[in-house]
Amino acid sequence: MAKTTVKKIIQVPIEDDLLERIDATAGVVAESRAAFIREACKQRLKSLRVKELDRLYTEGYRQKPEEPDWAEASVKLLSKRLPKEKW
Repeated sequence: MAKTTVKKIIQVPIEDDLLERIDATAGVVAESRAAFIREACKQRLKSLRVKELDRLYTEGYRQKPEEPDWAEASVKLLSKRLPKEKW
């Protein structure tokens, strides 16, 4: 049985030119305006999450840098593996 999702109706002020572009693009991809905006919101949230994870990763390495031995081992392993990759 399919799970029904309760959706709330919201009002969002939006500029005329942006709304026209959304409507035009939603029509091209055969989606409703609401579906198009929902997907755009999901993509924006995903993008922000990726940026936050990158920030946390970088911060972690700044707090505890990779040890030189690990870095050298990684370089050796990658130098053997990367030439075999099909780019």
